[in-house]
Amino acid sequence: MDKKQVKVKIERKVHHLDADGQSLGRLASQIAILLRGKNKPSFVFHIDNGDSVIVSNIKKVKITGNKMTGKKYYHFSGYPGGLKTTQLWEVFEKNPGEVLRRAVYNMLPPNKLRREMIKRLKTAK
Repeated sequence: MDKKQVKVKIERKVHHLDADGQSLGRLASQIAILLRGKNKPSFVFHIDNGDSVIVSNIKKVKITGNKMTGKKYYHFSGYPGGLKTTQLWEVFEKNPGEVLRRAVYNMLPPNKLRREMIKRLKTAK
């Protein structure tokens, strides 16, 4: 049997989102859908046909509850006693776009396409 390879042209759009007054998790899930391409009728789980997303006003995003002081990010260096913890408010103070990027990154599927998808997320100041 001959297997025909069909080249599909992927059309990527650019979505501009305003984070002013929006909840962090709801905004991150909306961005993850756009980056993955689940809003398109041509969605296939093994092809990366998502769009690009530019987010502005990240400093005005709404973080509810006690997440500012209670949520922690962990990083392990690989050595004994090398577990580093950072609270959300520390990361948000340095770079609020990193908080959004980490939230979106964990909402994307853990496969080879995730790194390429997260590269299309840009933050405007």
